[in-house]
Amino acid sequence: MVRKIITYPNPRLFLNSESVKEFNSDLHTLLDDMYETMIASQGVGLAAIQVDVPLRALLVNILDENEEQKKEDLLEIINPEIIPLGEEMIIYKEGCLSVPDFFEEVQRYNHILLKYQNRFGEFKELEAKGFLAVAIQHENDHLNGHLFIEKISFLKRQKFDKDFKKKLKNQKKAK
Repeated sequence: MVRKIITYPNPRLFLNSESVKEFNSDLHTLLDDMYETMIASQGVGLAAIQVDVPLRALLVNILDENEEQKKEDLLEIINPEIIPLGEEMIIYKEGCLSVPDFFEEVQRYNHILLKYQNRFGEFKELEAKGFLAVAIQHENDHLNGHLFIEKISFLKRQKFDKDFKKKLKNQKKAK
């Protein structure tokens, strides 16, 4: 089932998500719905809080070398812990399903170790580099109540706020 994605400035996006304690059919349904929602929205990642469920669960499914998004590459990440490997940073132009139509360059760690649980509660580890590392960090920020727009420069944030207010005003006029 495709769920509604909550968008900025919804205050629920700034909640700290709770750890998943029960790995049951409710969690599996949530993860399946999140996958359908992410694919329907043409995203490469989605955190549970973005569908208004404050649990520490996220999905990442980046495109492969053929620019295809395959379900067998899907990462279901529960209760993640991220450990930077080295100091090297990378800059990527990010977007977010909860901040539609806005893209900006963000600096993140290029190489991380991810410790997490899968949908069955099994403990896993994954080393990630490049865009995969960026996507995991972006989605993990959601679980801690943060959006990527908080990582952009002061001037770019001012421009975003101004453009956002203008967009809201235009939407009200259109109604």
